[in-house]
Amino acid sequence: MKKWNVLIVDDEPEMRQLIKLYLNRDQYFCLDAENGLAALDQLNKTHVDIMVVDIMMPFMDGYQLLKEVRETSQVPFLFLSAKGDDLDKVKGLRLGSDDYMVKPFNAEELVARIETILRRSYGTQSSQHSMIERYGPVSFDLASRTISVGELSPRLTLKEYELFLFLARNQGRVYKRDQLLDQVWGSDYEGSDRTVDTHIKTLRLKLKNHGPLIETVWGLGYKFEGSD
Repeated sequence: MKKWNVLIVDDEPEMRQLIKLYLNRDQYFCLDAENGLAALDQLNKTHVDIMVVDIMMPFMDGYQLLKEVRETSQVPFLFLSAKGDDLDKVKGLRLGSDDYMVKPFNAEELVARIETILRRSYGTQSSQHSMIERYGPVSFDLASRTISVGELSPRLTLKEYELFLFLARNQGRVYKRDQLLDQVWGSDYEGSDRTVDTHIKTLRLKLKNHGPLIETVWGLGYKFEGSD
């Protein structure tokens, strides 16, 4: 049975622990964040299958977090909030939330709704297997956003995964750093192109003996070659 990764975002520690208690009991692996900014940081570091998010939080509320997430990801998103007005629900759903629950909540209903969203988003286990792309020795699972290569199943961050998949889909083609930034991070990314070098370095470390799949073309950039 697949163990799904759930990111719980709520500014109340007791609420995060309560949700964790219910979900751990049903074999979910739970991550947590205390506000929207911390949640975005988690998403950049760790693969997440679904998010359970409060609305009223400091620094970045749930609505703004959803807007930020939807710019780069379609990760399933469930609002769990004390804001129970119909207008709040409609706003959340229109922004791109998959579901909306009101606190106080029933634990069994929360689990059932999460299961429903995951089935709708990722399909059955058999349908997930049809969402596999293979490039050389690497298999990319598009549903879970994970990879396997040889005996390895390295845990990649979202950006590492997206960068590796982009290079693999364009096997043999050389991309400059600024081109990779545009394709993977977006044209409005304001960071240094050294971000690409950092991600390539960590990817190679995680790939171990398969690191040479990502080649450096000196003076130009990087490319994926399917034989290592």
